[in-house]
Amino acid sequence: MDFLLWAFTVSVGINILMFIPAFIFKTDKLTDISYGVTFAVVALAAYLRSEREFAHAILLFAVLAWAVRLGGFLLIRINKMGKDSRFDDMRDKFFAFLRFWLLQGVSVFVVLAASILLWQETGPTVTALSWAGIIIFALGLVLEATADYQKFLFKFSGKAKKHEWIDVGVWRMSRHPNYLGEMMVWTGLYLFVLPSLSGLAVFGGLISPLYIIALLLFGSGVPILEKYADKKWGKQDAFQTYKREVPVLIPTPASVKRAISK
Repeated sequence: MDFLLWAFTVSVGINILMFIPAFIFKTDKLTDISYGVTFAVVALAAYLRSEREFAHAILLFAVLAWAVRLGGFLLIRINKMGKDSRFDDMRDKFFAFLRFWLLQGVSVFVVLAASILLWQETGPTVTALSWAGIIIFALGLVLEATADYQKFLFKFSGKAKKHEWIDVGVWRMSRHPNYLGEMMVWTGLYLFVLPSLSGLAVFGGLISPLYIIALLLFGSGVPILEKYADKKWGKQDAFQTYKREVPVLIPTPASVKRAISK
């Protein structure tokens, strides 16, 4: 429990510290990369407090790979965009902006809960299930990175300027492949740590993938983007055809064939 409380304090504390210059200088660059930075710092700090065994090191490498990839991508994106419109309504409001940072700190802790439980374990085990989890993590990381890269290129392409929806690459087999990749990342890491957990920790760690899945499926992910897309392109027959052929999240054999065929 002391380890979890310590990790929670570090996660929230980092975000409070980063909030101060972000609010003073009104910069979205710090805000955009803060999510990945928090994961990296908490993961490294937790690892250094662990017994630093083989399983601990593998988990650290996985989390850092995800955090560096995300943070690097968001830094490149914000440099290209100049600002992030998501923060337009809160950037100048102290308490509204602070609430975002506090919630982000809590969210990082929740998503990392399963990993933190492993880092506090002595003598963690690595089984076939653990390696299966790492494979799922790796596939999710590649899918998410590919989806982000393809959407980034599309956003600054001629088609995007003509207000067309993205229908290239992995986006031809799923309408939200980046979210699918994110879910796979944290589900995979939970499976990696599962053989080392026991008792209530098994269920406590489950909050990590469940939180991400619930957030993306029912919160600030899929519902908002689906509503936006329907409002923008819903009256176009071509878009309705796209929706019929491409599933919201999990690819079907038909949608995979569709993606490969072009």
